[in-house]
Amino acid sequence: MKAQVHAFYHQDTSTLSYIVFDQPGGHAIVIDSVLDFSLSSGSVGTKFSDGLIAFLQEHQLTLDWILETHAHADHLSAASYLKRQVGGKIGVGKGITEVQKVFGELFAIPQARFSSGEDGFDHLFEDNEVFSFGSLTGHVLATPGHTSDSVTYVIDGNAFVGDTVFMPDFGTARCDFPGGDAAMLFDSITRIYALPDETRIWVCHDYQPGGRALEYQTTVAESKANNIHLQQHTTKLDFIHFREQRDHQLEVPKLLYPSVQVNILAGQLPEHFFKIPVREM
Repeated sequence: MKAQVHAFYHQDTSTLSYIVFDQPGGHAIVIDSVLDFSLSSGSVGTKFSDGLIAFLQEHQLTLDWILETHAHADHLSAASYLKRQVGGKIGVGKGITEVQKVFGELFAIPQARFSSGEDGFDHLFEDNEVFSFGSLTGHVLATPGHTSDSVTYVIDGNAFVGDTVFMPDFGTARCDFPGGDAAMLFDSITRIYALPDETRIWVCHDYQPGGRALEYQTTVAESKANNIHLQQHTTKLDFIHFREQRDHQLEVPKLLYPSVQVNILAGQLPEHFFKIPVREM
């Protein structure tokens, strides 16, 4: 049975969430869910994630997995909210433990919270691990570089790559977050490019460069031929040099601090306040 993919675009954060399922009345997964969040007021909403729930209910789908491609720095995950509402296990790459250690110390989050089973992830995927939902099987590829926990989910000829690579006209992920590394990103994208050329790549963000229409699906062949940062003949040294130079010019994502605090706890919100580290200029 062929995987069916439905994309949902969260305009405020330029994020794509995906529901993948085997058949109506069957089983589904959600990849990279989003909570609505206003930075100026601190208010959190569920309108977008309720749209995911409505789709699941309309198609009578059982939600087996709520998956993250990594701990995002630009939007708040709705994973815990979805689990409370419709069930499913929350999964992420095993590298999340490194991200939790770094940001847990920064935000003074007790390490015990990450292993309590109450606030954390239900499953940490190993590289090359296989999982199933309904009649479909997923294969997990560790693809670090943007972050140490980044993974790609390969399902029936579809690769859900998170932030590792974008549409060909926007390029590749930044590597200047803790645990990021341009050399690792090159290797990870090379691993994605080794998938069959017809493999469909589904990206986690589309920033619509030049004001073009929304696009979120390409192929391995198209990316290898046309990605503006990394094509099949780009050398590793050239990519590292380009990526490091570019990253020095990038601003910090505006939702970095609230996003990370929520996302390293699988979408759990703080009781009262978000913390913002203070540094001297």
